[in-house]
Amino acid sequence: MSRFFRALKHKATDFEPGSSMPPQWAPAPELSHKWGKWNEAPEQEFDAAVNFCAEYPLQPSRLLPSDAVDRINDLGCKAWGIEYPTSPRFVGHIASDSKGGPGITAIQTRPECKDVCLLSNLPIIAGLYDTQGKEGVYYEILINRMDGIIAIGTACRPYPAWRLPGWNRMSAGFHLDDFRKFFEDGDGGRDYTDAINRISPGDTVGCGYEFQTGTIFFTYNGIRLPPAFTGVYLPRHAQDVFAAIGLEGLCDFQVNFGGELFRWKEGNEWAWRVEGHAGRLAGRSTNLDDELPSYQQARNS
Repeated sequence: MSRFFRALKHKATDFEPGSSMPPQWAPAPELSHKWGKWNEAPEQEFDAAVNFCAEYPLQPSRLLPSDAVDRINDLGCKAWGIEYPTSPRFVGHIASDSKGGPGITAIQTRPECKDVCLLSNLPIIAGLYDTQGKEGVYYEILINRMDGIIAIGTACRPYPAWRLPGWNRMSAGFHLDDFRKFFEDGDGGRDYTDAINRISPGDTVGCGYEFQTGTIFFTYNGIRLPPAFTGVYLPRHAQDVFAAIGLEGLCDFQVNFGGELFRWKEGNEWAWRVEGHAGRLAGRSTNLDDELPSYQQARNS
């Protein structure tokens, strides 16, 4: 069990049939490593993140501002981009692609860039908005260079800016230095897949979320990898979830929210595109608590 769980005393419970309580996340079956394979964050940064999460509660799901909805209606997926961080730990440059709109965002960092988490400007999973006809949401990164660390995943706000995705509450991450997966795991993560043993220039890694099962999965060069975590971010209406990119050291890559074709072909279908979900308010008659099984239930079915 991770230090984060011990500190905040989280407990996963099973869903009882007939209960009004929504299903909750249960831990993945793989053992969590105590230490990172190649890198280990300083203990004081871990402690500071625990204090941050205790001091600043999660933001509940919110209605998008009218100008954001208008922007989504006008630009579609190109309304999504990566927010420029205020943290001095980020040393680098973020720019929208010249092809128009921040649906493609180029990010370059310098060797002195420290661990930092970048979030999308808009939620990719907007709790108060409709998912009818949608399978899920998806985005990708195209890696040009990775001499440091890149991690791809999701997070809820506020998230400690000095922590990589998956290390703290309500956050998932796939770390491309050691290919371990993390969900609220402040230790060394869990082994994920043998399908990747190195990252090379031109590689594409994607992150997707299935609405029905609450499954987070990742892709590699257009191939969908096994489920990383199932039963997370449920009930869906309780929170907004943002794309999260973790960085350290010298890196060069692009983030694609659909401004260009995804390498994972299924992601190009309407059922997976971010703009078909956020901005379409869910009807009050929709039972937003009617979510499907927890991780353990899905695994045993």
